[in-house]
Amino acid sequence: MRHGKKDNHLGRTASHRKAMLSNMASSLIIHKRIETTLAKAKELRKYVEPLLTRAKDDSTHNRRIVFSYLNDKESTKELFGTVSDKIADRPGGYTRIIKLGTRLGDAAEVALIELVDFNDALLLANADKPAKTRRSRRGGKKEGSAAPVAASEEKPKADFTLVAEDEQPETPKTESAESPEGEKTEE
Repeated sequence: MRHGKKDNHLGRTASHRKAMLSNMASSLIIHKRIETTLAKAKELRKYVEPLLTRAKDDSTHNRRIVFSYLNDKESTKELFGTVSDKIADRPGGYTRIIKLGTRLGDAAEVALIELVDFNDALLLANADKPAKTRRSRRGGKKEGSAAPVAASEEKPKADFTLVAEDEQPETPKTESAESPEGEKTEE
């Protein structure tokens, strides 16, 4: 029975699963993104995120622990060099899983797992967008709404004029105006 065991065993023995996750983690660190099945991507995230957290503190002890998981000298150097510099200020959530659909051969769900800080296209797109501000639902004042308009930024003149309700011209009231249906109504 598997009471309380929440890891997906992925249909492999323990030694095969450990070797597979180690190789996938090394590939993810070196290539920054890999394509795999959704189940493997979810297990890889649980495997690699603690290693990324350890890499933020570059000590001999942490290097030895990470090397015992990865068993690859090149990926360990890359992790403690390039990757740790980019994730230094991130408190967690170093990876992103993007579902890609199903594979033709066996209809397995395919996903792309990537390191969040290395997706340059997405980082550039987020840099262009202004930061969203939170406002209450009560209709509080917006920040900067009462800012004066600079002289170089003149507002274009409208082709029409707005008239407030108080200033609208009065229409003559008739006591028996006919509605389009032919009924007599009083205003």
